[in-house]
Amino acid sequence: MSTFIKGLIKNKLKQITVDELINYGKEYGFAINQTEAKQIINYLHKKPIDPFTSNGRELMFRDLARITDLETARKAQKVFYKLIKSYGVEHLFNE
Repeated sequence: MSTFIKGLIKNKLKQITVDELINYGKEYGFAINQTEAKQIINYLHKKPIDPFTSNGRELMFRDLARITDLETARKAQKVFYKLIKSYGVEHLFNE
Protein backbone atom coordinates (compact mmCIF):
# COMPACT_ATOMS: atom_id res chain seq x y z
CA MET A 1 0.00 0.00 0.00
CA SER A 2 2.79 2.45 0.80
CA THR A 3 4.21 2.04 -2.71
CA PHE A 4 0.80 3.00 -4.12
CA ILE A 5 0.54 6.07 -1.87
CA LYS A 6 4.09 7.13 -2.71
CA GLY A 7 3.19 6.87 -6.39
CA LEU A 8 0.14 9.07 -5.87
CA ILE A 9 2.21 11.70 -4.08
CA LYS A 10 4.90 11.71 -6.76
CA ASN A 11 2.23 11.99 -9.48
CA LYS A 12 0.63 14.94 -7.72
CA LEU A 13 3.99 16.72 -7.55
CA LYS A 14 4.48 16.11 -11.28
CA GLN A 15 0.96 17.30 -12.18
CA ILE A 16 0.51 20.34 -9.95
CA THR A 17 -0.38 23.51 -11.83
CA VAL A 18 0.78 27.10 -11.43
CA ASP A 19 -2.66 28.16 -10.17
CA GLU A 20 -2.76 25.33 -7.63
CA LEU A 21 0.67 26.26 -6.35
CA ILE A 22 -0.26 29.93 -5.99
CA ASN A 23 -3.47 28.97 -4.19
CA TYR A 24 -1.56 26.68 -1.79
CA GLY A 25 0.74 29.60 -1.05
CA LYS A 26 -2.21 31.83 -0.19
CA GLU A 27 -3.87 29.09 1.84
CA TYR A 28 -0.75 28.40 3.89
CA GLY A 29 0.49 31.96 4.33
CA PHE A 30 3.34 32.52 1.93
CA ALA A 31 3.47 34.69 -1.16
CA ILE A 32 4.59 33.29 -4.46
CA ASN A 33 4.32 35.13 -7.75
CA GLN A 34 3.49 33.76 -11.20
CA THR A 35 7.13 33.63 -12.33
CA GLU A 36 8.27 31.79 -9.21
CA ALA A 37 5.36 29.36 -9.52
CA LYS A 38 6.27 28.64 -13.13
CA GLN A 39 9.90 28.03 -12.18
CA ILE A 40 8.88 25.70 -9.35
CA ILE A 41 6.46 23.82 -11.60
CA ASN A 42 9.14 23.47 -14.25
CA TYR A 43 11.51 22.11 -11.59
CA LEU A 44 8.93 19.64 -10.24
CA HIS A 45 7.96 18.44 -13.71
CA LYS A 46 11.51 17.93 -15.02
CA LYS A 47 13.73 17.11 -12.06
CA PRO A 48 13.61 13.59 -10.63
CA ILE A 49 12.99 14.19 -6.93
CA ASP A 50 12.43 11.78 -4.07
CA PRO A 51 10.56 13.55 -1.28
CA PHE A 52 10.53 10.33 0.75
CA THR A 53 14.23 10.47 1.65
CA SER A 54 15.87 13.12 3.80
CA ASN A 55 18.45 13.79 1.07
CA GLY A 56 15.73 14.17 -1.56
CA ARG A 57 13.76 16.61 0.60
CA GLU A 58 16.90 18.58 1.46
CA LEU A 59 17.77 18.94 -2.22
CA MET A 60 14.19 19.86 -3.10
CA PHE A 61 13.99 22.62 -0.47
CA ARG A 62 17.49 23.89 -1.28
CA ASP A 63 16.48 24.21 -4.92
CA LEU A 64 13.22 25.89 -3.88
CA ALA A 65 15.22 28.47 -1.90
CA ARG A 66 17.32 29.15 -4.98
CA ILE A 67 14.20 29.59 -7.15
CA THR A 68 12.30 31.75 -4.64
CA ASP A 69 14.03 32.77 -1.41
CA LEU A 70 15.05 31.17 1.87
CA GLU A 71 11.96 32.40 3.77
CA THR A 72 9.54 30.96 1.19
CA ALA A 73 11.43 27.65 1.19
CA ARG A 74 11.25 27.46 4.98
CA LYS A 75 7.52 28.19 4.95
CA ALA A 76 6.99 25.57 2.25
CA GLN A 77 8.97 23.07 4.31
CA LYS A 78 6.77 23.72 7.36
CA VAL A 79 3.63 23.33 5.27
CA PHE A 80 5.00 20.13 3.75
CA TYR A 81 5.53 18.58 7.19
CA LYS A 82 2.13 19.78 8.44
CA LEU A 83 0.44 18.21 5.42
CA ILE A 84 2.14 14.84 5.73
CA LYS A 85 1.29 14.77 9.43
CA SER A 86 -2.33 15.82 8.87
CA TYR A 87 -2.79 13.04 6.30
CA GLY A 88 -1.13 10.50 8.61
CA VAL A 89 1.59 9.54 6.14
CA GLU A 90 4.64 10.73 8.04
CA HIS A 91 5.85 7.10 8.26
CA LEU A 92 6.48 7.26 4.50
CA PHE A 93 8.94 10.13 5.00
CA ASN A 94 11.16 8.63 7.70
CA GLU A 95 13.92 7.47 5.38
